[in-house]
Amino acid sequence: MRWLFRLLGRRTDPRKERLRALQTLIGYKFKDERLLVQALSHRSYAYELGRSGVDSNERLEFLGDAVLNMVVADYLYRKFEEEREGALTQMKSTMVSKRVLARMAKEIGLGEYIMLGESEEASGGRERTSILGDAYEALVGAIYLDGGMRPVRKFLKRHLLHDMHGVLSDEELKNYKSALLELAQREGWGHPVYELQGEEGPDHRKLFTVEVKVKGQVYGVGQGRSKKRAEQMAAREALKRLEEEVAESGGA
Repeated sequence: MRWLFRLLGRRTDPRKERLRALQTLIGYKFKDERLLVQALSHRSYAYELGRSGVDSNERLEFLGDAVLNMVVADYLYRKFEEEREGALTQMKSTMVSKRVLARMAKEIGLGEYIMLGESEEASGGRERTSILGDAYEALVGAIYLDGGMRPVRKFLKRHLLHDMHGVLSDEELKNYKSALLELAQREGWGHPVYELQGEEGPDHRKLFTVEVKVKGQVYGVGQGRSKKRAEQMAAREALKRLEEEVAESGGA
């Protein structure tokens, strides 16, 4: 870790000035800037320096993911007192998704500060959703280690939760059913089958539960105040699981 001390010890080092600029942007000043440096260090950068993966942001990403889930879950639980567990889970899943976190990272210009290896830089890694989302999680983990939960909550309220309704609305506009159908047809699985599993509540506030089957198996279950909404939520869950399966099998 000596290179970190050298980096932070040079008063004229432009990287140190960039770290200060980023701290101004996020509204938090680190007591230990080494945590911020690590949060910004993609594994490709750490490996090019001849360091082991422990110096990359992967461990902070792991921690930040857990902290993010807890803070967002707590926020949703308190804000939506009448919502059921299924709806809260779906909202949380959206808010902590890599796509949304990458969007938040772009809003604060985090990509400009991520340290990448030359090959990753050349391949456009600075704009890659996975890298931006991971860096955002790592940043949350770094803030937590440096200052505890209070500054994490403040940071997330300012940069993620303040526009929660806008984020959720944007996500709802995505047609997950169409995306799932396209994937199923491309892979030769036939058409997804949606089945209504139940409906609860009074007529003016019904809650529908729908499951979707692909290849004869249930891949997603969704809930919503309308059948269409429930189908979209089921399709979203199925799409995520199936895309992971395809990626693991090397089919995409």
